[in-house]
Amino acid sequence: MTPEQFIASEAAKAVKEIYGADVDASTLQVQVTRKEFEGDYTLVVFPLLRISHAAPDATGTAIGEWLVAHCPEISAFNSVKGFLNLSLSNLYWRETLEEIVSSGEAYFTLPSTGKKIMVEFSSPNTNKPLHLGHIRNNLLGDSVSRLLAAGGNEVIKATLVNDRGVHICKSMYAWEKQFNGATPESTGIKGDHLVGDCYVAYAKMEKEHPEIIDDVHEMLVKWEQGDPEVRALWEKMNGWVFAGFDETYRALGISFDKTYYEHETYLLGKSLVQKGLDMGVFVQDPDGSVWCDLTADGLDRKLLLRSDGTSVYMTQDLGTAESRFAEYKLDSHVYVVGDEQNYHFQVLKLVLAKLGFDWAERIYHLSYGMVELPEGKMKSREGTVVDADDLIEDMYLEAKATSEESGKLDDVDEAEKDKLYHMIGLGALKYFILKVDPRKKMLFNPKESIDFNGNTGPFIQYTHARICSILRKAASAAAGEPFAPLPPRTGSLKKLPRTAHPAAGLEAKGICAELSTKEIRLVQLLNLYRGKLAEACDAFSPAVMANYSYDLAKEFNQYYHDTQILKESNEQVRNMRLTLINAVAQVLAHSMALLGIELPERM
Repeated sequence: MTPEQFIASEAAKAVKEIYGADVDASTLQVQVTRKEFEGDYTLVVFPLLRISHAAPDATGTAIGEWLVAHCPEISAFNSVKGFLNLSLSNLYWRETLEEIVSSGEAYFTLPSTGKKIMVEFSSPNTNKPLHLGHIRNNLLGDSVSRLLAAGGNEVIKATLVNDRGVHICKSMYAWEKQFNGATPESTGIKGDHLVGDCYVAYAKMEKEHPEIIDDVHEMLVKWEQGDPEVRALWEKMNGWVFAGFDETYRALGISFDKTYYEHETYLLGKSLVQKGLDMGVFVQDPDGSVWCDLTADGLDRKLLLRSDGTSVYMTQDLGTAESRFAEYKLDSHVYVVGDEQNYHFQVLKLVLAKLGFDWAERIYHLSYGMVELPEGKMKSREGTVVDADDLIEDMYLEAKATSEESGKLDDVDEAEKDKLYHMIGLGALKYFILKVDPRKKMLFNPKESIDFNGNTGPFIQYTHARICSILRKAASAAAGEPFAPLPPRTGSLKKLPRTAHPAAGLEAKGICAELSTKEIRLVQLLNLYRGKLAEACDAFSPAVMANYSYDLAKEFNQYYHDTQILKESNEQVRNMRLTLINAVAQVLAHSMALLGIELPERM
């Protein structure tokens, strides 16, 4: 129960006792008290005047006096012109901390919605390796999938691989003409990178000899006709790319439940074109092409079938949407696609609605801004992109250099160091990208992202490691043993049990010690977790959880700077503080796991 819900519930009791009227607590308005007034939360009194038949201040005073007299969790009140400002007592926040601690794993997920949601993301072309732009897409799609699952939904992670078409044939053509039978094995080049080199080479070839595009189109025609040689080359080169993609996905911690391939789906939707013609919502021009006229909707005419009978991307997307909703009985479908496709998805939803599909409004385009570097935009055909593999390696090296400079891992063995460098580098990359609202364009700076101070992944990782160090020392002291570092956790942090932290055995059955102002602030932040999760799900925005994690980590570090924990002589106070920071560590671990980020136990 949130503080707002608690106050509304108690206020409803007060109204019943004072005025003899039943009030639905959910209809009462409770909000955070404005900074210029004393109090934590404010009850809006005006809607209750029809019951009290008294002035606003008198009504507020009567309710406030009853609450302070009958509810020990409310310590004080003041009534100002129809607004009842209430202060929650120390007891309320101790009870809140106890509730969070005793909830265990259940605290980190919301009740089941019974809904099934497909999230489509990544959807790369097989003519180049994944690059920085793909990374934002992948990280957003993966994190949104995690958020929706924690929000009580059944989630299907899907990707549509664009594995056919002119762009694929361009790489195939260049390989035949210039690469002398090169393979990933013969060159030592990762398969998707080798095919990407072919694509760049083709762009240079076409610049010098524009007429070769005719040869490429001829190759595409042969592919569509099932030519054995063209198909064999296509399968071979796509196989190289798929193997390369899988390696990059593993490095990023990305996986899919369902993979669609364009060569299997590009003909879908043609039956819908005929359906639209039969319904009279599509028109056929004299040349045989089929269109949907959206001018009355403020858009333009949209081509759905070319004059030669071939389909376009919109045709395919109509077909795949229909087949997915039918196959999986989806409640909604989220497409993670860059904002340059805003118009496409606006048209897609509108056309589906005109075809009579009531689920058209349950399609959501998670439109995100492009990622740029300090040097400017990236261009695949010019070979100026930042490859995902290179970026992941650069982040590892940045993490290694920064950690070695700090000297904090001098006593850690090399294998453990290597694992930590990867964890820190990947955490920095993911956090830097996911902390930005998806709708905004962003500038990525690797050096800035790896900073151990400020709003970065490593700062939050270091905060978690610091708490774990305190808890290990507390556990050793409780056992009467000298401090000895515990091995790091293994496994997914998504399902981190409460007992995973060394202070689990130190938790008090009840929080008896009074909380300081800073401790109350930490409990208030911990208590926001479920609300922030719901907010992030509603907005499809991992940035909500990222910035919440930073606020919690920052607040803990300020608390740690000013507060004795292990050296506190009062056992009840010490145990309360250990329980509190243990809860902070677990909330940080879960909130960051929703971003796909692991938090180490030592750094």
